[in-house]
Amino acid sequence: MWKVGTLLGLALLQSVAVSADYQIGIGRADCTGPAAEIIFMGYAKLSQVGCGLHLRQFSRAFIVDDGENRAVFVTVDSLTINHGVRRQVLKNLNSLYNDTYTEQNLIISGTHSHSTPGGYLMDLMLDIPCLGFVQETFDAYVNGITQSIVNAHENMVQGKIFLSTDTLLDANINRSPASYLYNPEEERAKYEYDTDKEIVQLKFVRSSDNQPIGVLHWYAVHATSMNNTNCLVSSDNVGLASIQFESLMNPGNLPGTGDFIGAFASSNLGDVSPNTKGPICIDTGEECDFVTSTCNGDAKNCIAFGPGDNMVESTEIIATKLFEKGKELFEQDGFEVSGPVKYIHQYVDMPTEKATITLDDGTEQEIQGCTPAMGYSFAGGTTDGPGEFDFAQGTITDNPFWDAVRDFLFPPTEEEIACHAPKPILLNTGGIDFPYPWQPSVVTTQILMFGEVVLLAVPGEFTTMSGRRLREAVQETIISNGGSENTKPILTGHSNVYTNYIATFEEYQLQRYEGGSTIFGPHTLNLYINRFKQMAAALMTNETLDPGPTPRDFSSQLITLVFPAASDGVAEGQNFGDCLQQPEAATVGDTVVVKFVSGSPRHDVMHGRTFLTVEKSTGDDWVVVATDANWETRLWWERTNSETGESEVTIEWDVGEGVEAGEYRIRHIGNYKGQDGDIYPYEGLSDTFTVS
Repeated sequence: MWKVGTLLGLALLQSVAVSADYQIGIGRADCTGPAAEIIFMGYAKLSQVGCGLHLRQFSRAFIVDDGENRAVFVTVDSLTINHGVRRQVLKNLNSLYNDTYTEQNLIISGTHSHSTPGGYLMDLMLDIPCLGFVQETFDAYVNGITQSIVNAHENMVQGKIFLSTDTLLDANINRSPASYLYNPEEERAKYEYDTDKEIVQLKFVRSSDNQPIGVLHWYAVHATSMNNTNCLVSSDNVGLASIQFESLMNPGNLPGTGDFIGAFASSNLGDVSPNTKGPICIDTGEECDFVTSTCNGDAKNCIAFGPGDNMVESTEIIATKLFEKGKELFEQDGFEVSGPVKYIHQYVDMPTEKATITLDDGTEQEIQGCTPAMGYSFAGGTTDGPGEFDFAQGTITDNPFWDAVRDFLFPPTEEEIACHAPKPILLNTGGIDFPYPWQPSVVTTQILMFGEVVLLAVPGEFTTMSGRRLREAVQETIISNGGSENTKPILTGHSNVYTNYIATFEEYQLQRYEGGSTIFGPHTLNLYINRFKQMAAALMTNETLDPGPTPRDFSSQLITLVFPAASDGVAEGQNFGDCLQQPEAATVGDTVVVKFVSGSPRHDVMHGRTFLTVEKSTGDDWVVVATDANWETRLWWERTNSETGESEVTIEWDVGEGVEAGEYRIRHIGNYKGQDGDIYPYEGLSDTFTVS
């Protein structure tokens, strides 16, 4: 297995590489979803309803073209991606560029932030926690993703790509170490850690002046530093790391602006947590049960924390670790990538997918996927966000009460029960199609290759060992079919469609959360490995594969219980934008607080704009020094009177070390819905205050 961990190794590889320029396009666009009243997707808690904005969401697109073929990778500050989003993005691009971008050459990957609006995944079980489909969220993501690709397409330049890797410690832990230990001892002995500690960087440099224009990273960590009590839209740790890198390279520019684009994307993060202090029983302070992650049988009290004292601090610490290591890699020369651009894509019906595997004793076994189903342990949640009721991880026995509830809705057949064993089925999601599918059966499998870099687009959350096995299998296949010894497979998680988790066969046996959420049964990983090996071989030999069954389009059947944003009102004697609480003088370390009469932020997601500005006096003019995309600002929205439609916005600005002394003011920009149903803009402005 090829690894590069030192500058010496990189230099040796550089010496044998053949220099080759690509056409490179990099683009970024705002894709922030509704900042209030929409339930977040990730922790599946109906109570986690958006109440404002901390970090804007962005889509970042990277195009690589060798003159004959073009490949596109997009990383999005969202939980994940689904067929419907990708389908609509491709429709939008087709209207602009014909068949330049297709399902063959486009990967869209979610960063997996759990603090972003949901309701856009279309499969019923995935949207149920958000009260169904939310058109506002769907449109925000589709429009932002499309625009990022358009921006990249319209800014193609001649460029080079450099690959670097290094080890990053103390930024992740395995949240299911008991499952990891179920993997063969000899396999575990090949690795020093029970999570992947490698961070991979691609640096994009303009050929004409050797100026860096972008950077793209992969590191295995869940974007769950912000926990399920958070109600502010946030791109979490990886999103903040992206903003930090872009701020470094775009000095003087506000977040989301500037020519240089930096991104941190998701990888095999399935069993990986950023909460590095680990789980404890919050009621006793003692260790949780190692196998079930319970405290006296209760999963709700076993929660992981750290590395900071609260979730905001932890988010910043993990983000800064990612950013600092990325900066170290950026300062290295790296290995210059060279070689053709290739791609291959197949749709696969996982319940009917079959393969032949060789067991440890040398015998062969025929395996097949199962119809989608979720296990009891899925409902137990994780130490990053425990579930409800009396469920726990590591459950391999049925409960008569919950079986009765399940069987009333969608009873599994004996064949389905046997297929998923030892998983006790809690939700037989593949056994019901009303009012439309609950989980996808047809998935996308895809490989994009440019030179030695091989992107493996996987439709879900691969665990640490699952990702290692897939990468190793694809690498061996490519090399054995004439590929470079320096082939570097990179697993891109949450790509194109979401099918929950992919645990190894051995991890599946323990049925912790990851195994209980592996929806196609115990052989899911081996089926994917077999399929990706076939695709890798076909890619190298220029073989054309059957495209597979096209996923159903049931967008016309979607249901929602999310009501349109209500009309807004004001109290007698007030106007929209009136400042209800004026700011006080501040010094470094203080938080400035201002309140305004407002409308709902749902009326306009303000892509490319902002709900707030912090402005500094420069004599005759005012200069914007922060917006709602800055880490140091927060916007809280509250409906104060549901009968009259009154609401207010609270804006907070943390005065950091780099803030200059002077005169400041805070502006609020918003929209309100009148009683006639139309949307009207408004602005509010605070008094001037002093920062000393």
